[in-house]
Amino acid sequence: MAPDFEHPGERAAQDPVRLVAVRDEPLSLDEVFRAVGDDSAGGTALFVGTVRDHDGGADVAGLGYSSHPSAEAEIRRIAEKVVAEYPVRALAAVHRVGDLAVGDLAVVVAVSCPHRAEAFAACRRLIDDLKHEVPIWKHQKFSDGTEEWVGAC
Repeated sequence: MAPDFEHPGERAAQDPVRLVAVRDEPLSLDEVFRAVGDDSAGGTALFVGTVRDHDGGADVAGLGYSSHPSAEAEIRRIAEKVVAEYPVRALAAVHRVGDLAVGDLAVVVAVSCPHRAEAFAACRRLIDDLKHEVPIWKHQKFSDGTEEWVGAC
């Protein structure tokens, strides 16, 4: 009879895409980091995107993210593409939607691989493709009362 649990390495072999989500609640670095834990990985790269206090020379007061209903599926598609191109043991990607303040976490992605160079490359590919391909839009509100919509986040 098989045990009721899986070793992290076995789970990674089955599906290295461990966490993909679009959420309207604060993001957790710990959750993402735990999701990519794997005994066979020698390198883990984590990227955190935060709301900064300026953009294009203007002071940012806050912003809002909105997404198309397909956004989570698009993140998964990108994650699977990264897994196919790199020796990924585990991958996680979570993006926030709704109103955010300066300093809030907007996106957290992480990748674990056998070696650090692979982890860095895979993580960079993941965040770059997410930013350019996922239908999530940013509505920036500036301290002078003006605002702007920015294409894909």
